Amino acid sequence: MTTYAQLENLTVDSGDGLRFAYRDTGGDGRPVVLFQHFRGNLDNWDPALIDDLAAMRRVITFDYEGVGGSEGRIAHTIAETAAGSLRFLDAMNLEEVDVVGFSIGSFVAQEIALTRPSMARKVVLASSAPKGAPDMHGWAADVIGAVGTPQTSPEEYVSVFFAPSDASKQAGQQALGRMYTRKEDRDTPTTWDCRVAQYDAVCEWGIPNHALLERIGAIEVPVFVANGDSDPMILPHYSYLLAGLIPQSVLKIYPDSAHGFLFQHHAEFAADVCAFLSDAG
Repeated sequence: MTTYAQLENLTVDSGDGLRFAYRDTGGDGRPVVLFQHFRGNLDNWDPALIDDLAAMRRVITFDYEGVGGSEGRIAHTIAETAAGSLRFLDAMNLEEVDVVGFSIGSFVAQEIALTRPSMARKVVLASSAPKGAPDMHGWAADVIGAVGTPQTSPEEYVSVFFAPSDASKQAGQQALGRMYTRKEDRDTPTTWDCRVAQYDAVCEWGIPNHALLERIGAIEVPVFVANGDSDPMILPHYSYLLAGLIPQSVLKIYPDSAHGFLFQHHAEFAADVCAFLSDAG
């Protein structure tokens, strides 16, 4: 099987002159589409996680409109990001998919499940929070100081995406190593404009509004909510809040891990996701 680190960079025309960058592991059946985190591109997925998922399902990753190798205008709200993502899915002629959203990608996944319910059969929300949740209006100073600067370091990435324990930090270093296995034909790096626009989207999503919490109850498809127990970026209590608001939800908190729990526990998380997404799940 071709590994994620070996996959060709592909593009698809949205039909109105814009091209989206994506990678596709191939295979039959309903695909699992992954929605990326803050400032992330195709190369910021841990290849081990994609390979674990691809052993059981067809997996598609893509860059949001204007991000990485995709053309267009970078969205300043999550709703705009979701609309652009639907343009990608339509360009791929996908009518129904399973969705895995990570971090801001989980916000986008919520919007898609709400605005086009027929598109998402089942949804996975990793490191997530509902729109309007209290204390989500931007991230803590040390978090945005680590991941929101013009040039971030591996140490800063590990400090947010992994827990303080030696085991978790070691897992972080290993995940970073896997992300840089691909030496040639890497995706276009994200820009400072991407950072600004996506943080605008994060802040707009987090403007406190208790009334907006009711909207999440309109997601009627099965949802798997997951996080690490030490996430400093999107605190685990938001996972409990989501699970309580979504009618058909299951929840799992992974031990000794943080925002990047799905990379640290990639084999376990992939197995949990595939079991959840199975027709019997």
